Amino acid sequence: MFQSLLNAWRLPDLRKRLVFTAFIIAMYRLGSFIPVPGVDLQAIKDLVSGGGVFAFLDLFAGGALERVAVFALGIMPYITASIIMQLLQIVIPQLEALAKEGESGAKKINQYTRYFTVVLALIQSTGYVIIFKSQGAFTTANPLNPLRFYLIVMTLTVGTALVMWLGELITQRGIGNGISLIIFASIVSRLPSGLYKMFSTMNPLEWLAMALIALGVIAAIVLIQEGQRRIPVQYAKRVVGRKMYGGQSTYLPLRVNMAGVIPVIFASAILVFPVTLAQMTPWGWAQSAARAVGPGTGMYLVAEVLLIIIFTYFYTAVQFNPLDQADNLKKYGGFIPGIRPGRPTAQYLDKVLTRITLPGAVFLASIAALPTILIWVMGIPFFFGGTSLLIVVGVALDTMKQMESQLLMRHYEGFLK
Repeated sequence: MFQSLLNAWRLPDLRKRLVFTAFIIAMYRLGSFIPVPGVDLQAIKDLVSGGGVFAFLDLFAGGALERVAVFALGIMPYITASIIMQLLQIVIPQLEALAKEGESGAKKINQYTRYFTVVLALIQSTGYVIIFKSQGAFTTANPLNPLRFYLIVMTLTVGTALVMWLGELITQRGIGNGISLIIFASIVSRLPSGLYKMFSTMNPLEWLAMALIALGVIAAIVLIQEGQRRIPVQYAKRVVGRKMYGGQSTYLPLRVNMAGVIPVIFASAILVFPVTLAQMTPWGWAQSAARAVGPGTGMYLVAEVLLIIIFTYFYTAVQFNPLDQADNLKKYGGFIPGIRPGRPTAQYLDKVLTRITLPGAVFLASIAALPTILIWVMGIPFFFGGTSLLIVVGVALDTMKQMESQLLMRHYEGFLK
């Protein structure tokens, strides 16, 4: 990893991408420390420190919610909007047709997603101001008047749009997926405080046990993320002019966890969104129900496990279409030994993909639920959720893969000339 970073730094264009990515992340972290004026921060700290959904949202916002910063909403409205748009493509024929139009259709869907993100951010920021008022965040010296209400709501909404734009800039001009890297930076920023809490509340034996558990979990994540089933593919010989092409053997790699960490992020966003809305309502029964099914509860854990498994299959189906893959193999004269080209090949690929996706989905759900189970059963004060650990390791692996692919492309450029 360090050698790859060193090699990337030596290349001027990759060095510019790395510096640009670091600059955008630094801008994001700066916006997480600029508070919105007119809010009593101590009241919000007490709300977040109480745990539950607001502590979970503060983790994804990198502490910006606790400080009521410009980026307090973080990237969660954009993730929620992306999930809803992907689900709507299944039920709305017009969106499904747009998705099949290639790059132009993808741009149109991304535009709709951005608009929907702003709407969700406007709703969520309005609810936050109502919750802040109920928690005594506005004093008689600084009352919540219409002008201040408008200022706070607009600041938080624009902050979300700015975070969305920063993430897209990283994707276009930097290294890695911008949205994932922003979530990565938010979680990693809480690492020092989490380690301090662990070291201040645990004895050395517990430290050693936690270190071994963490190393084992990280090794398992890397193993599953990199694991793949290689399907042998043979290409028939064909004559074009006076030259003969094909005849070589290769393989089609099917990853055990083709969806990456996206199902974990999607499941968290889906579960947190209704709980957050319930907390924003003035009805006591809705707030009590939100606390009963919020992060750290049994119902939340069961729902998270089920949603991670469902989203793993859903996102894998979006990423890999067996029928299209079988048609491409048939078009270029490729076939799987022992399997007829065409639909039988698609059925075989679908069968293999379904079987290898199940252990990947179960693994993701198990790692996400592991810290909560350790806290319940063994009383271990685990300050980092499995969701956070999966996202951090998964995003780091994907970013390093993109960097290595860029290095490989530049390494062979002179050779191909």
